[in-house]
Amino acid sequence: MLRRLRMPVMAAAAAAATLVMVIPAQAAPADKPRVLSDWTQPSSAGYQAWNNARQNQAAWAAYGFDWSTDYCTAAPDNPYGYPFAMSCARHDFGYRNYKAAGQFDANKDRIDSAFYADLKRVCAAYTGERRTECESLAKVYYDAVRLLGLQQPQTHEKAV
Repeated sequence: MLRRLRMPVMAAAAAAATLVMVIPAQAAPADKPRVLSDWTQPSSAGYQAWNNARQNQAAWAAYGFDWSTDYCTAAPDNPYGYPFAMSCARHDFGYRNYKAAGQFDANKDRIDSAFYADLKRVCAAYTGERRTECESLAKVYYDAVRLLGLQQPQTHEKAV
């Protein structure tokens, strides 16, 4: 009896294994590099497109983007009350996704420039001494990623 059951089970397992090998894995859409580039441009339109997608990640699931972030890594996310966290999140998005694509070195300068542009847009909401202070902090954050960004470990501590 056991022998009669074993044969159909083995045949079914072999058929399933064959199907798994025949059905290809779902590939990311062909426009993924263009979308990634669009979302990591220094413009406010680039930031807005990325932020809209971040708020609706399920719609972009087929692209396999890495949305994880540790925000401003070891630096404060909102130094002295200046909201830098989302600028840092977009910066992480660019670093992580270009590293995964094997295109980090060719895109690092643009990602860092986009980060600085995002920080300066945050600072534009302030006036007087607060704006000057914010811009000084933005420059410090930008200089840090320019110098340390190549050494940044790819961590996935906090998901968005």
